[in-house]
Amino acid sequence: MPIPGNFLSETTSTIDPNASGWVAHLNATVSRGTGGTVTTGCLFMRSVAAGEMQCRTVSSYPVTPGTEYEAFADAYNSTVPERIGIRWLDASSSEISITWSMTTSAASAIWHRIAVADWAPDGAAYAQVMFSATPAAGLVGGFFDNVYLGLPQRTTGNLLSSSAETSERASGWEYVAVTNCSISRTLPPVGWSPLAYQSGGHVATMTVTAGGDAEFRSTDLPAVTPGVEYLAHAHLNPPSTSSTAWIELRFYDASFAQIQATRAVLAEPGTSWYRQKVTDVAPANAAYASVAFGLVGATAGQVLRTDGVVIMVVPPLYEATVVPYRDAGFEQGVGSWTTVSGVAALSRLEPWGTDALEGSYCLRVSSATATTSVIRSAKMAVGDAEGLSWTVSAGFRVSAGSWTLTRAIRWYDTADTDLGATAGAAAAVPTPNWWLLATQHEAPAGATKAAIEYTLTAGAVSSVVYVDKVGLWESVPLSEAVGNDATASITVTLRELIVDETLTVWRVLSDGSRTLVRGADGLIDGLTIASETVVFEDYEAPLGVPVSYYAETRDGTLVTQTRAPGPVTLAHPDANLVWLKDPSNPQRNMQVVVKQAPDWQRPISQAEHRVRGRRNSVVLSDVRGGLEGDLVIWTRSDDERRALHWILDAGNVLLWQASPGNGVDDMYVNVGAVTEGRITSYAPEQWREWTLPLRQADMPVAVGVTSSAGRTWQDILTEHATWQDVLDKYATWEDVMLNRPIGG
Repeated sequence: MPIPGNFLSETTSTIDPNASGWVAHLNATVSRGTGGTVTTGCLFMRSVAAGEMQCRTVSSYPVTPGTEYEAFADAYNSTVPERIGIRWLDASSSEISITWSMTTSAASAIWHRIAVADWAPDGAAYAQVMFSATPAAGLVGGFFDNVYLGLPQRTTGNLLSSSAETSERASGWEYVAVTNCSISRTLPPVGWSPLAYQSGGHVATMTVTAGGDAEFRSTDLPAVTPGVEYLAHAHLNPPSTSSTAWIELRFYDASFAQIQATRAVLAEPGTSWYRQKVTDVAPANAAYASVAFGLVGATAGQVLRTDGVVIMVVPPLYEATVVPYRDAGFEQGVGSWTTVSGVAALSRLEPWGTDALEGSYCLRVSSATATTSVIRSAKMAVGDAEGLSWTVSAGFRVSAGSWTLTRAIRWYDTADTDLGATAGAAAAVPTPNWWLLATQHEAPAGATKAAIEYTLTAGAVSSVVYVDKVGLWESVPLSEAVGNDATASITVTLRELIVDETLTVWRVLSDGSRTLVRGADGLIDGLTIASETVVFEDYEAPLGVPVSYYAETRDGTLVTQTRAPGPVTLAHPDANLVWLKDPSNPQRNMQVVVKQAPDWQRPISQAEHRVRGRRNSVVLSDVRGGLEGDLVIWTRSDDERRALHWILDAGNVLLWQASPGNGVDDMYVNVGAVTEGRITSYAPEQWREWTLPLRQADMPVAVGVTSSAGRTWQDILTEHATWQDVLDKYATWEDVMLNRPIGG
């Protein structure tokens, strides 16, 4: 699968099927090797003689001065460490400079990530990716694969700069030592997944000066909003299990004075890389946030490394859940959960990665006796909940013994008066493995707060049950489809899906016919689920007829869930109007007035053979082609005229939709040479008459819907110092939305 945003072609990136995208630059030969990280191919660079060897991409890629770019690759060399660089060229392809990464700290016989980032210098017009190593002899080789050049790969929604997230850029690096340490950028060989585009390469490295506690922090302080829950997370590489590594989310007021700090301790099982999370709600006077890291009880010379640092608004585990993440995911402890009665002991299951339904930890509930205990969360605001149905859900896994569970919601009014609990029937917790157990309850009169309450009865001494991924939300349909006549689209929402399973969605008509629905990456056919709620807009639904949807999730080959939202009918009252739609760019869709529908032709390729002495010729025919004809339309204003140019400019396959009953089916078409004519000689007249030569086409299956779903104004604010920087970087607001810089 291509790396999103990669300037390099697939052949150049994966060295498959050949190494034609690469050329030796200094003291080297290049060829295609085998055993790569993403395909069977990889790049093999070998030295001609002792000394530095270099290779580079054959092609040069357009860049814009002042814009930050990143290059990364996977590397493998058991003999000599390597580095990666971006070679900057001017408009005449002369070298301006090379931005090199640090050299990997040691040669490594595992595939590891190397990366570098920098701003394109003044005068830069093009860039190339380079690799370098310095062997002590000739015929020494190294391997490279999964190569990327483009804008910095970032975690969507990260409030920190790209330099703070990945440490790839030497200048403007945003970390500072705080206590008993020195910090630096290093490039250790780490075996990241080839799909972990935001990880690997340079890392922030803290070296402890003397025995005791040590810490450092980011100097990037993004703005935050009081009352909003934020999540900080990073990959930590602790020195040993004898010292305690931690991450801390800090909040500051408008004068940059620290007002709150929340710490999460990493319970590391070893000395590898582990992602640790910490969350908290920004206090009332919070204006900024930062992230810090440290060691407790360290010894002199110990090293803590971090990578992939993120501060972001907490993505909810369930849509509209009111449970704070710290009480739902247990990544930093047991949160506000308490044992109300009984002997149940609550703790975070450690070490990291032992077992969890979400993240790396879960809540461990243990009972030393075969008795009943009640555990409860803190109170959570639910608004004016009276008479509304609420869903409580959590994952349970029996680890030892057996358990009987009663699920309840305890309600409170604005004065915290206990209004009692609404509970379901007691039932055994299923085994084995994790089970998501949910129940619904109606809020009583006066309820404005709620707490989740579980009554757990251990069936044996020393029973243990794990709890994770807790949620409480106002009950909403598991699926729904809502039509928007103004855009001729249907918004489909699917809830309570299982992350990492696969999803397939069909559009279903009244005759039972099914068509796969388009998503961001193409047709939604075996899409890996990244969030428990999936929302997509179907712009290709037919007009004026009932439309339903059928969604199916699978775990491997096993069907786990189905959804069937609908039916929905999109109104189209004016038969004189038709829709022209670009399936991959729905923001360009528009309505136009029809003057004359096409008189269709269906061409066919035929070869005629005249046989001597026979009256009739022998004709050999191919299959008859699709419909061809001229659609004549009007645009009624300059805005419509410009919009029509916009949708035609890309030359994409379009979808033509007319009112039902006019004898024209929805049709994908290619549009040929267009004629734009005036309807009168009166110059100020804005109406135009267009002739669009149409040829029927197949539905495009590989293109996805270009959307701003993952890109926010906060991302743009984080990436640019001023709005003038945005205007200088992008040609149009559409390019801002789609992150397509000039020259990118």
